Amino acid sequence: MSADLRHVDTWVFDLDETLYPRETEVMTQVADRMTLFMEQFTGLPRDEARALQKQYFHTYGTTLSGLMTHHALPPEQFLEFVHDIDLDQLGPDLDLRQGLSRLPGRRLVFTNGSLAHAERILSKLGVTDLFEDIFDIASADYLPKPAAPTFERMARAFGLTAKNAIFFEDSERNLEPAAAMGMTTVMVGRHALDSKADFVHHRTHRLPPFLIGAQVQEV
Repeated sequence: MSADLRHVDTWVFDLDETLYPRETEVMTQVADRMTLFMEQFTGLPRDEARALQKQYFHTYGTTLSGLMTHHALPPEQFLEFVHDIDLDQLGPDLDLRQGLSRLPGRRLVFTNGSLAHAERILSKLGVTDLFEDIFDIASADYLPKPAAPTFERMARAFGLTAKNAIFFEDSERNLEPAAAMGMTTVMVGRHALDSKADFVHHRTHRLPPFLIGAQVQEV
């Protein structure tokens, strides 16, 4: 059955592995760049650098937050390095464009990545013109999702009303704060259908068919 989203007028999307599929391995490249940065920055062997990278991610939500907390790293240095990747595997997604185009109201991006990275991704997918604004990690003062204060900051920045907003995300834990605010939530990606969390309201393996098939307000 198609999702009934006729109450929604504000559409908020995570970026990586939500607007495009995980199989493109964009984030594999980012993760490899993170490990390389950790190696060069800390001087640790690769295995130890990767272990520290994962420790920071699980403890703080992002590797960057761990580096800022423990090493006073300027965030711009890290973000520029890790997002210096090849995006040739991405191209215009006509199905995504069709799905986004039929959504009434505002379309927004909420990402733990940088603004420059988000702009590159949207451009490669051919959907830049369909989005009104981007809330990136700098907008969040480098406090990443799923921190509740970051969701509150995002809502204020976008001026959204939670009961009329929906959030699409590939990470289950990042959906809980959105649901707590009163937003409708959709988990996207290969693990979405396995999610049993009550704060996940809808689940889809791929985003475009979900958007194309959903019931939305008549314009």
